[in-house]
Amino acid sequence: MTVTALAPASARTTDHKVTGVRVLRSEWAKFWSLRSSWITLGVAVLLLVLFGAIAGYTYSPDATAAGGPPGPGSGGDSDAVSLALTGVTFASLAVGVLGVLLSAGEYSTGMIRSTLAAVPRRLPVLFSKAAVIGPIALVLTTVGALAAFLLGAPGLDGERIALSLGDDGVLRALAGAGVYLGLVAAFGVALGVLLRSSAGAIAVLVGVLLILPGLASLLPDSWYDTLSPYFPSNAGSAVYALHQASDALSPGAGLAVFAGWVALALAGAAYRLVRSDV
Repeated sequence: MTVTALAPASARTTDHKVTGVRVLRSEWAKFWSLRSSWITLGVAVLLLVLFGAIAGYTYSPDATAAGGPPGPGSGGDSDAVSLALTGVTFASLAVGVLGVLLSAGEYSTGMIRSTLAAVPRRLPVLFSKAAVIGPIALVLTTVGALAAFLLGAPGLDGERIALSLGDDGVLRALAGAGVYLGLVAAFGVALGVLLRSSAGAIAVLVGVLLILPGLASLLPDSWYDTLSPYFPSNAGSAVYALHQASDALSPGAGLAVFAGWVALALAGAAYRLVRSDV
């Protein structure tokens, strides 16, 4: 009788070691395979371009004198860059929600169990999700901000606030908008993993970016003046502002503060991901 020796299972199969690059490629594939990714990114860029172009063409230097409100589309303390970036608030909600769906969506479908079974160390999943969506949002929204500025520029011909791409600070401000929106997308990923609920994470995202500054106005003036520049949305807006107000942070300081908020959210998400069951 002939005896055939069987090789160990480890010798018969190819060793597929889990590496950071492979996890990143997996998250990249998952991101682009979802129709919601394309749609939400398209909506974010569309809002950025559409609102920026409209603000440029509807600007009127006489609006304030006639009793109209200041701001985009009127004769307030605006400049060509601030008009072009009128849609940043709306775009930030779109990319932030996309970040939430990219992470919390796996908890609602149960796919997170398969993901973490394939990547037992867990943390590479979180950081790969942020590393995928952040740069994508940064690049696409920077292009959108540039397009909004160029499309709205003809509507400002001859106006005092008209600017060109070669003017001091213009490219820096437009690129700053993209950096801010890329960080917002990573912030959404962190909130999704931290709260594990799409609805809850979106509510917190909206509250932090939009509602918190308004509620803070209820604080005593001395407290508000001290704390307001360090709120996430206020620090973020300093990143893409062409001219800084006297009580606002510089672009570099605003970037550092907002990146700090994002890092804090990612740290909290990492702690919960490692310490609790899915």
